[in-house]
Amino acid sequence: MTPAQPGLEVSAPSTYREKLFNLLAGRDPIEVLGQTASTLADIVARHPAEVLRGRAIQGKWTPNEIIGHLTDSEWVYGYRLRLILCEDEPAILGFRQDAWVASLRQNEREPSELVEIFRTLRVLNLSVWRRMSPEDFERSGQHNERGAESLAVMVRLLAGHDLSHLHQISRYIQALGSRG
Repeated sequence: MTPAQPGLEVSAPSTYREKLFNLLAGRDPIEVLGQTASTLADIVARHPAEVLRGRAIQGKWTPNEIIGHLTDSEWVYGYRLRLILCEDEPAILGFRQDAWVASLRQNEREPSELVEIFRTLRVLNLSVWRRMSPEDFERSGQHNERGAESLAVMVRLLAGHDLSHLHQISRYIQALGSRG
């Protein structure tokens, strides 16, 4: 699997986890997850689709592709969440995120549509996260790239993942603006 972004090598799971946890900086992950859709909607409202589809760095995703990736990830994490809650120590598979972004042609999608899909998936998943007991958070699955992963770890990873990609979108939009 290729890295999500520079410095977040999935081939180094502990480094990946640490970087995402550091971005979270002790914040409540459920609170962070609850804010992401509104942050994405604000970004899309402030920038035209042409900017969001612009490629700031050759070989890297566009802001719109990042929004598409967040939408894909929300779908994947929602499935993983349910799998871990309902099965004992299930296998959790990684996914080829670059292939998903390319094959689903995320850059051709309307940014506002992607945000609404993300928002819908996030609302559904947050309803599960918020109803979980402390015992539920201790349930875990076996990720094929990162090893054993509890739901307590997974929710923190997902929140850090959101923050990482929101920062990435901001940097890329800024880089696109500095060109013109």
